[in-house]
Amino acid sequence: MTDNLSPIDTAKFVAARRACDYVASGMRVGLGTGSTAAWLVKSLGEMVREEGLKITGVPTSARTADLARAAGIEVVSLEEARWLDVTIDGADEFDPEMNLIKGGGGALLMEKIVATASDQMVVIADTTKEVAALGAFPLPVEVIPFGWQTTRGLIQETLSGLDVMGDRVVQRMAGDAPFVTDQGNFILDLHLGRIGNARQLALILNQIPGVVENGLFIDICDVVIIGHSDGRAEVRDINSGTVEESLVPMGEAANIFRDMAD
Repeated sequence: MTDNLSPIDTAKFVAARRACDYVASGMRVGLGTGSTAAWLVKSLGEMVREEGLKITGVPTSARTADLARAAGIEVVSLEEARWLDVTIDGADEFDPEMNLIKGGGGALLMEKIVATASDQMVVIADTTKEVAALGAFPLPVEVIPFGWQTTRGLIQETLSGLDVMGDRVVQRMAGDAPFVTDQGNFILDLHLGRIGNARQLALILNQIPGVVENGLFIDICDVVIIGHSDGRAEVRDINSGTVEESLVPMGEAANIFRDMAD
């Protein structure tokens, strides 16, 4: 069955399965959004059904909530959970300081709120997400629909004075209509090429009227788990400064993979 997985899907499964080691019964777990996070939800669901794992999940999007319920995971809101033991989520990019760009799936606002309401944030990714400097992936910025064109203009004007390579700002679309987040907002994707000072940019963007949140996650991630297509999982812990590698049994992907086509 695992022969049907592409190298990227194999790496995503490896990272997600290794991240399950950070989850124990009784925990309140933030569940990320995106393709790698979907592997996590499927893996945790299998543990709930087959190993008796008892967790409460707080999803970061409506689609993750649906996936978690279908996997047999109890789902509650952040208001009900109040505080989480761990959040496990993917990333579009991460740099050597484990700062992130997130929001490719359009859930950056809920993802950032849930991650910062957790004792620990664990990021799961394949090797393509690691970069020397953030910015090749377009930076998502969530804005309110009212006056969004003005907000876009203010962002472009602000970028001209910052250490970035590009300044193109594009409204994200869903077909012929604007992409709308779960909170009813728009997404502007900033094509920056390279971000020289991610911390400065994150602070400045959130001062612009109309901006709800940006996709730069600075000093939020504690652990990055990098999956490899050969079954290796590399775990980098920024707090302890350790880097560990282990092999993840690929036979565990078989039952989950059947569900991934559902």
